[in-house]
Formats: sequence, structure tokens, C-alpha cells
Amino acid sequence: MNPLKQIYCRTFQTALKAALPFLPYRKPKIVGSARALPDILIKKNCMNVLVITDPGLVKLGLIQRLKKILTDSDILCTVYDKTVANPTTKNVEEALELFFTEGCNAIIGFGGGSSIDCAKAVGIRAVKPNKSLAKMKGILKVHKKLPLLIAVPTTAGTGSETTLAAVITDDKTRHKYAVNDFPLIPRYAVLEPKVTLSLPPFLTATTGMDALTHAVEAYIGNSTTYGTRKDALLAVKLIFENIDTAYTDGTNMEARRNMLHASFYAGCAFTKSYVGYVHAVAHSLGGEYNVPHGFANAVLLPFVLEAYGAAVHKKLARLAQAAGAADTDTPVEEAAQRFIDAIKDMKKRFGIGDTIKDIREEDIPKLSHYADKEANPLYPVPVLMDAHELEQFYYLLLKNDEK
Repeated sequence: MNPLKQIYCRTFQTALKAALPFLPYRKPKIVGSARALPDILIKKNCMNVLVITDPGLVKLGLIQRLKKILTDSDILCTVYDKTVANPTTKNVEEALELFFTEGCNAIIGFGGGSSIDCAKAVGIRAVKPNKSLAKMKGILKVHKKLPLLIAVPTTAGTGSETTLAAVITDDKTRHKYAVNDFPLIPRYAVLEPKVTLSLPPFLTATTGMDALTHAVEAYIGNSTTYGTRKDALLAVKLIFENIDTAYTDGTNMEARRNMLHASFYAGCAFTKSYVGYVHAVAHSLGGEYNVPHGFANAVLLPFVLEAYGAAVHKKLARLAQAAGAADTDTPVEEAAQRFIDAIKDMKKRFGIGDTIKDIREEDIPKLSHYADKEANPLYPVPVLMDAHELEQFYYLLLKNDEK
């Protein structure tokens, strides 16, 4: 990256970090069961709810229990169930039409990050119907309070139930972008392990490693606070202690509950301290090829950590201690490598390779441009890279594909 751009990025990040104590961050209130939702909705005088979910969860029958809980309390419930992985502007507009035609006054995002992000975007459009999402991408362009927004995550990974971001893909250009503003943080997060029991092992693994990526990128960045470091370390500890059990024994309620809480704490960490180039590259792959976000993060994480080099060794050593991969006496460089190796071993155990087979070499300049535009100057990464430097990760995935 050229020196002038470096100065611009670091100045922007320093100013944003200085502003952190004065910005209206908040954590959603944790709810332990969907059975508590009717009381919340009635108290808020929200008796007509739009539930946003995806076809897979409807097929599994998971949405029926939520509908029964609501309708038994005389709360009207409309379901939008067409959300796709990497939700699109088309999804948002379809769900928005239901919100208005059915007279809804609250929104529940039920599912993984895609459904919750779609729910946030519908909330944005509900209060700003004359402004497109594309014109609100970036930070602090929403301004208005959303309808009551509740998140019910059915995967333990995205952290969308805690964040101020909604990541949406333009259905025409396939460009994936984020809208970031404080009203997008859900008011309540329902962390109920029962709804995650049907998650198959591979998705349990990739969504769990998505949460790990959130915690790691938040921790190694330059905009951490005492609170975000604490949340990130706790998330890493919980993930390393529970992800294998959740993967091999999906009915283990304690492991599922702990993974949900790990995802929550990782989300709290990165919504304030941001992420890094793992996410920027992963988002470009999701937008262009519809690569599942958790899978892309899992594949990329160790490659990006190695590329950062010595700049992250001290912080990775502390993460290694939280993960149980090193102790306080382990030399810093060795501890850092142990942490990276532990992530690589985790990928092997879960059958996650080093390949993103969808990548086309001719697309790499465009993809790296998207990643550069997303990450710089916003993400306070430990080592700055421009679009040309980011190309290495795409070529690395191609190189691995040729093995």
C-alpha cells in the first residue's frame, strides 16, 4: 500500500477508535427461550410480527414451534421464508412488501446470519422506504430507529444477533456490501440451543469457525478495548472447549449452548472492534459466487494470520493460551504458530480444505478491488494491504486447488 493511503487509513482508524467511548454501542438483551417472546412483544405493544427465515428451516419444521408460541398468545405472525445464503436486495424487497401489506410492527430474524441480516435490512427499508440500501452502505447512514427487532440464531457462528451490520448482495451486480449503524443492533437475542440441534456437523463446524474468525480478527486489530478483548478471549476459549463436541455429538445441549454464547461474545467483540481481511476477502467470494460465509472464513483464516507475520505474534500467543494450545511460559513466536496450527488441525478434523473451487482467475482483480474497498480504511487490521496485495489470497486458494 502506498504511504499516503496508509496515512489516510491509520488516521481514519485512530479517529474512529477515539470516538468509541462516545458512540451508542449496546448489547442485545439475552433471552433463553422463544417462550419468553410473547411477553416481550405484548409489553412492547407489537401484536403483528413478520418472521424472516429460509426454506431449509421451514422444511425442518423449526418455524412451526415459533409460530405456535406466537399465535397461542394471539400475536399475528406472517412468515417470509425465501431468504437465500448471502441475502439479496430482492429478498429484502419481497419481505418488505409483506411487512407493509400485512401491517406488521415487529420483525423476528429466525435462522443464520442470512435471515437475521435480511431482517435488519427490512427494518431499514421500513423506516426509510424512499432510500435504497445501496445508498446506505458504509457507516452511520440509517439514523432512524427500526421497528422492534428480535434475533433468533439457529447457528452458532455469525454473531448477527449482536452486530450493527447487515450484509446484503445486490441481486443484479452480485456486489456484496454492508450497512452499518447502531439502530441495526437487535433489541433481543434468543440464545436457545434447542433450535440448533438440527444443524448438521459440517455446518456446525463452519459456523463455529465463523465465530472463531470474528473473535480472532477483533482481538488482533488495532481498535480493541478492554471489553472487546475480554469478549474475544472468552469466545475463543468456549469455541475450543466445545466445537468438537458439538460437531461429533450434535444433541449435546451444553456444547450447543456454549457455542451460542461464544458466537454472541465474538459478535459483541467485532461489532465494536471490527474484523479484517479474512472477512473482506470472504465477502467478495460470497457476493460473486455465493460461497457460504462461514466456510470462506474457515478456509482463509490461517492463511491471513500467517501473512500478517510478526505483527500479530504477541496477540496470537494470548489467544493460544485461551485456546489451551500454549501456556504463559511458551515463547511468543512458538505460541503464535501453535495457535495457527491448532486452527489448521481444526479444519482437517472437520473436513474443511484449503480450496475455494469457485474462483476464476480472471475475476481476481475485481474481487480484490471489492475486498480493498470494503476493508480500507474502515478495518483496523494489524498490517495494511491494498487490492494488489490482497490478490495473494485468491491465488493461494487457486494454488491449493491445483494440488
